[in-house]
Amino acid sequence: MANNAIEISEKAGVRYLHFSSDWVQGAMRIQRPNALELLYTREMMAGVLLRDPPWPRQALLIGLGAGSLAKFIYHRLPATRITVVEIDPQVESVARLHFKLPDDPLRLRVCIADGADYMLQGDSLHDYILVDGFDRNARAGVLDTLPFYQACRARLSDCGLLAVNLLGRERGFAASAERISKAFEGRSLVFPSCDSGNTIAFATVGEAIDIPCVELFNRARQCLKETGLNLLPTVARLQQQHHLSDHRLRL
Repeated sequence: MANNAIEISEKAGVRYLHFSSDWVQGAMRIQRPNALELLYTREMMAGVLLRDPPWPRQALLIGLGAGSLAKFIYHRLPATRITVVEIDPQVESVARLHFKLPDDPLRLRVCIADGADYMLQGDSLHDYILVDGFDRNARAGVLDTLPFYQACRARLSDCGLLAVNLLGRERGFAASAERISKAFEGRSLVFPSCDSGNTIAFATVGEAIDIPCVELFNRARQCLKETGLNLLPTVARLQQQHHLSDHRLRL
C-alpha cells in the first residue's frame, strides 16, 4: 500500500511504515497497538526513569511517524498532554488510518508545521521534548543544528528533558552529540547504541539528575509493572558499558 512516497507493509503480525522501501520509519504490532515495537522508541522513553512522577505533564514530539511514541504516552501516561509537530499532513493521515492514532485533540494535538520553525518561533515550555524527525532520505537537516538544539533548550521546563534519535547522522553521531553538548553546556549523555543501530541522546538544563544505578533498576522494574515498558536492558547496558560514573547516572 502506498500514499505517494509513504508505504505500509505487514510481516509476522507487525505493520510497518516506510518512507522508502528499505527504511522503516515506524512499526505497530497489530495485537498490541499501543506498545513500543521498535527498540529505539523504548529507549527514547527512558526519560521516565530520570524524573519523578507525575512526569511529564507536557510532552512535545518532533516527528510523528507511525505515532508509536504519541500512542504510548497517551495510553500509558494519562496525566500527560501531548503536542506532535509533523511536517507532512499525509503522515498524520496514515497514522490515523493504519496505526490507530487516537483522535483526542484535548490531550493529543497534532500540529502540521516544520519542526525547526515551531521550536524557533514559539515560547511554550515542555517537560519532555522528543526529536525523531527525518526527511525521506533519513536525514535530519536543520533538526541537527546548534540553533535548533538551543531552541529546544529554551523550550524546556525546570524539570525538562530532551531526547534525540541520532539515527542517520552522517559520519556517525559524534558531531551531533557535540552540538547537543554545546547547546546544553555539557549536560548531555549519549546512551550506548541499541541493537537497531539507533543512538539516543538525552540533555537537560533544569534540575540536576543524580541517580544511583540500584535506583535506576528499581525505577525500571516499577515502570515495567505500571506501563509494560521494559527499560531494564537499557539500564543494564548503561552499567555494562561504563556510562555510569561511580555507579550513578548524573546529568
